[in-house]
Amino acid sequence: MSKQLHEHICEERLFSSLFEKHSKNLHDFLYYKFGSYLNPKDKVQEAFIKLWENCANVTPDKAKSFLFTTANNLMLNEYAHHKVVLRHQQSTPKSYTNESPEFIMQEKEYQKKLETAIANLSEAQRVAFLLNRVEGKRFKEIAELLDISTKAVEKRIYGALKKLREDIDEL
Repeated sequence: MSKQLHEHICEERLFSSLFEKHSKNLHDFLYYKFGSYLNPKDKVQEAFIKLWENCANVTPDKAKSFLFTTANNLMLNEYAHHKVVLRHQQSTPKSYTNESPEFIMQEKEYQKKLETAIANLSEAQRVAFLLNRVEGKRFKEIAELLDISTKAVEKRIYGALKKLREDIDEL
């Protein structure tokens, strides 16, 4: 116990050992809880930066708790920020559109059909389809993320497209 009293978290040796010990687990925790969209790697780095800035106030036995709490709060703040941005984008009137009200109504109906059709896909198809079409990931990247073969990814995406074509006549 007397050793811990003399050790200081601001020591580079101790700090780098904390990084080696907790960075992967912290990243995995954030990735599984929030996904990759909010950049968990960046939040891990930010959490360690905050730990370094507060190294004099954090004891070695509280460092892990500090890191996980800080990183989780950073992700929650980022998520809340994205919600505000999306809400603002949705509420901002589109002044640049000269489309007729009929076109806008058809567009909204089509959007509802599309959302319903995507919701009706199996979870495996939906995840693969959205990773490919929304996030722009290649089949190989999706296969690595989901830990499946590229053929399985192809089958899921093509199955999703076939089902979407059946569900939505206009596609």
